[in-house]
Amino acid sequence: MPTAASASDTTTEPKIEPGLADVLTLQRRQAAEIAADDQENFFLDTLAEYQWARDAAGLAPSTLDKLIKPVLEICQHYGVVAWQLTPRQVDMYFAGAGKRGRSTVRQKVCLIDGYFSFLEQRYAGEIARRFGVAVESPIDPFNRPRHRGDFGVRIPPSQRAIREFLSLWRDSLADARKPVIACRDYVMAKVAYVSGVRAAELCGVRIGDLHWEAGQYGRFLVRGKGARGSGPREREAYMFEDGRVLLWWYMEEVRGAFCDDPDNPNAPLFPSERIPSTISALNVPTPSPAVTPGTFRSALKKAAEQFLPGPVQTLYPHLLRHACATHNYERGMSLWEVQKLLGHDRPTTTVSYLATAHADPEKASLAASDRAVQRLVMDKGNLR
Repeated sequence: MPTAASASDTTTEPKIEPGLADVLTLQRRQAAEIAADDQENFFLDTLAEYQWARDAAGLAPSTLDKLIKPVLEICQHYGVVAWQLTPRQVDMYFAGAGKRGRSTVRQKVCLIDGYFSFLEQRYAGEIARRFGVAVESPIDPFNRPRHRGDFGVRIPPSQRAIREFLSLWRDSLADARKPVIACRDYVMAKVAYVSGVRAAELCGVRIGDLHWEAGQYGRFLVRGKGARGSGPREREAYMFEDGRVLLWWYMEEVRGAFCDDPDNPNAPLFPSERIPSTISALNVPTPSPAVTPGTFRSALKKAAEQFLPGPVQTLYPHLLRHACATHNYERGMSLWEVQKLLGHDRPTTTVSYLATAHADPEKASLAASDRAVQRLVMDKGNLR
């Protein structure tokens, strides 16, 4: 006869034999008791899987890190997991401890809402079964941003103001305290205006990225911002005639004055004047670090304060990009060509750059009528 103790032993789970692995099935996982820190562990698992899913969609590693930072930030502030957040907590956080600029707050709120879309799609049922909580985004219709991006209209300087600005800046280069650095900043500003590239793209250009033989005037490679947050991508940027002459002068007369090897194709086209002490201590020929977008932005702002005429007083690199798009469109370049110039994936993005362009629909209608008449004359009145 088995004893009471032995009878109770038969109701317990069988002991695992030595040498055999314990297989945790989904049924056992769902039936297991919830420990105090299980919610936090499950929360971290969902964050990791969210990154994996977006990685499979092709996002860059730097973009993946930004996706979950606002979620972790607000959850750590309140000491809760994501599905315990309420709209009131989100409002209080971004109105208090997490208050930043409008565009920064708008971006963080959109990232939090994107994570909750993933959570509702994949884990709402499991979270309800395990923790008894209904997953609902704390970004409700009252605090959800109506738009993304900047609400303001960027008004670039006129074509005449840009010409005068670049001319006055060029005339002052010989009297600059550091002529080599002043020439570098001037060349960067004019190339940014001619080609329409972003500041980060321009700072990342290497000497080997210059292709003088490509196209009619030459082109150069930039590592641009990918469409819809997919990460940096290479694309061709256009020199045009002015940019080719300027870059050729810069390579022949200015670039060799920096302390690195200008014949190294991996050296930055626009190097920094400051070399870290750890690199200079090696006493070996190594490429200088590239100038940072912040340095270029500061130099452009300082030059605009001295030389830029007209009502626009503040100039920054992205405004040069808007000026490039607007002025080329006003000179007759089509929308598709401006889109190609800027490297945009969608024409709607390009249209937002042309908010201040001066269009003349009546003149365009007359030009279209003239083209139609010319086709009729060439075809001898026969429409084919």
